[in-house]
Amino acid sequence: MENSRKVKDKRYEDKHKEERKAKCMIWGTSMPREKAEKINEFLKRYGYTKVELIQAGYEELLARHDTDFAKLKDGYDDFFGFEEVDKKKTE
Repeated sequence: MENSRKVKDKRYEDKHKEERKAKCMIWGTSMPREKAEKINEFLKRYGYTKVELIQAGYEELLARHDTDFAKLKDGYDDFFGFEEVDKKKTE
């Protein structure tokens, strides 16, 4: 019985391989073990996933380069003087 399950799983995986590859990406990367263990400990302690870590890191780095995104992310709704002028021009 167990063997037939393996065969079914293998057939399913082979059939849907391209679909999975188109949908998701795996980053095969490595880092020093000590740092990785600290990160894993932090994630476990606070209940975060590695995907959430990557997403948060990406958003943080993106905010450093995209002022509009940074304001949106931080809930910042005030504008600098020059931005209000630009805003009036578009209205």
